[in-house]
Amino acid sequence: METPVARYEISTDVDCLDFDIIHRFLADESYWARGIPRATPERAIGNSLCFGVYRGEEQVGFARVVTDKATFALLSDLFILPGHRGRGLSKALTRRIVDHDLQGLRRLLLLTTDAQELYRQFGFEELTNVWRFMEVLQQDPYGASLPG
Repeated sequence: METPVARYEISTDVDCLDFDIIHRFLADESYWARGIPRATPERAIGNSLCFGVYRGEEQVGFARVVTDKATFALLSDLFILPGHRGRGLSKALTRRIVDHDLQGLRRLLLLTTDAQELYRQFGFEELTNVWRFMEVLQQDPYGASLPG
């Protein structure tokens, strides 16, 4: 019996990415990048390792990894479009990312407000030495009044 995930493909081919879908989701539906101008994810994608999820020719998911491919990576912008959720695609995409050529990194980070249980399955844990991390955080950088 074919699993729902089997009808989907995950690719790192940047030429297959649908920038309209990515920008629309990030700008209109995500809680982390609401209002983001199109040029920002275009530039980010150009400087990241990207993963697209496809059903046939249609892009239904995305994630990108900011990395030096030797010591550090940050998993970012992972999403599956609403009509394709509940089929194991987030798990399949996360598995593909952690199994990619990112083995042996000292640190793989991500930020999430609602998917901790998903990412725990792949070895992610809350930061143990939070005091070591510092940030410059621009509140509401795209003028969209993001929650929390």
